Parts: sequence; C-alpha cells; structure tokens
Amino acid sequence: MAQPTVSAQLRSLEKAIGHKLFTHIGRNLVLTDIGQVVYGYADEIFSTGRDLMDLLEGRTTGRPLQLRVGIADVFPKLLAYEFLAPAFNLAEPVHAVCYQGKPASLLARLAARELDLILAESPIGPEVRLHAFNHQLGECGVSILAAKRLAAAYRRQFPRSLDGAPFLLPTENFSLRRELNLWFATQGIRPSVVGQFEDSALLKVFGQAGVGLFAAPAAIERQVQRQYDVELVGRLESVQERFYAISLERKLEHPAVVSIVETAHRELFNNKPGPLQ
Repeated sequence: MAQPTVSAQLRSLEKAIGHKLFTHIGRNLVLTDIGQVVYGYADEIFSTGRDLMDLLEGRTTGRPLQLRVGIADVFPKLLAYEFLAPAFNLAEPVHAVCYQGKPASLLARLAARELDLILAESPIGPEVRLHAFNHQLGECGVSILAAKRLAAAYRRQFPRSLDGAPFLLPTENFSLRRELNLWFATQGIRPSVVGQFEDSALLKVFGQAGVGLFAAPAAIERQVQRQYDVELVGRLESVQERFYAISLERKLEHPAVVSIVETAHRELFNNKPGPLQ
C-alpha cells in the first residue's frame, strides 16, 4: 500500500483505540508504550488466525493446546497438582496457565471466557448469576497429620486425644474449617488452636516444624506425608471434603479438561489410604 494509505489507516486505528501508537524520534517512527502493548496483542491475534486457517485446511498448527485454569485461593495446592497432572500426559502437548484468586474474581474471568475451568472446594450456588456448571471431581475423608513426635503422642486414644491438642487450622473461609468446627462441636472436642492460615501450604510448613496437628484431604495423605515428612495421627471418615471443576459447559469438550475430570473419577478418589502406621 502507498505510504499515505498506511498513515490514514494508522490514524484511524489510533482514533478507535484512543491512544497514540507511534511517536517520532528524529526521522524514525517508533512504537509508544501503548503501541508495544497493542503490537503484542495484534501479533497473537494474527498468529491465532493463521492457526485457524491451518486447522481448517487440515494442517497441524504446531502450537500446544492452551489450558487456562483458575484455582481458588483456598484450594489445596498439592491436590490441584494431582488434578492437573493428567493433562500433561495427552498425546497433544499442553501449555497450562494457572491463576490463583478469590472465587468471585475467578468466576468473572470464567464468564469472560478467559478461563477454561475453575478448581474449587465449593460448588457455585443459585445466588451466582452465571450460567455455569459444577462438575464434582470427588470427595474424601480427612486425615490428621503431624510431625513424628506429635503424631506418636496423639495417635493413642485417637480421636479423643484431639481434645486440648495443639492444632493448626485453615481460616473460616475454608469449607474444611467449617466441617472441622462442626465435627469438634458434635464430638465435644476442644482443640487448642495455635495458628490459623489462609495459605494451606504455609499451614503444612508449620505442621512439618512440629507446631501443631493439621488436617489434609485423605486423597493426598501419602503425598503430604512424603513432601512434609509428617506422620498420620488418625482419620476422620465422617468429615468429608468435596472438590469441583466449574465450567461454562455442561458437556465438557476441552481434551485436557475431560482428562482431568475422568482421571479424578477413575483414579484419584479410588485410591484408598493405607493402614495406620
């Protein structure tokens, strides 16, 4: 195209965007800061367009499958890994992008189709004005774990031994905390709460150091024991944790999402924890 035509189109684009895309430095025309941002998006848009044409013409794109996952801030990180791991075993390479945040902010991103799914420990309720679907990944009991010295001391006469025991608990916004509070109340057990944590990984670090006992989903009991060098005190089978994948689709179609859900149903929650040690 002729230079005047290009200049006219650039001016039209700048007017539509509401920002200057170029500036003069000497005799050269260079991108502004906003121009650099717009260029990055434009490059991705045209790359995606080329991939679309390749796909329609039956040619491989050579690009990995994108998987965008929102992980609720209260979701156990070890369990998030266990859920997502099967996606990386697909024949097609996967590029995962994981975001952590409050459920409300993640749901907003899901509504904007910036996410393929959300991992959460609670389903979305009818009060949420979003046409999305809960896919239950599974449910399991709760294991009480502690550093070796504490585990040996409180394993005897479990669960009555938990009365007065030093405990590390998640904060009140965790569904696990609410379930534990209910169980403690019905059993007449009053643990000595020595710490409350919003970060489940940090809670386990304190547990590893022997500060107190803590609870973890039984589905990842062995993984927690290995990673944090802790031992099993006992299990609370009547305290159940449930885990969900939330998506905009009732029928899942994204290959990586399908793999995550199917593997969770088939393997993760069918692995029964071993005997007390």
